[in-house]
Amino acid sequence: MNEAHLDLEAVELELDEELLDAIDEKAFKDHRENRDAAVRDLLDEWLKAQD
Repeated sequence: MNEAHLDLEAVELELDEELLDAIDEKAFKDHRENRDAAVRDLLDEWLKAQD
């Protein structure tokens, strides 16, 4: 995926309760309660699924 067009410094998302629960579950299970790492992981999974 060519990311050259993504010249972004910040992105704002509105998340529903179900997705927040998935983030918390992944953060607790895989990332020692680090939500940022869980969000990056889930975003990476989603982006790979889009290819």
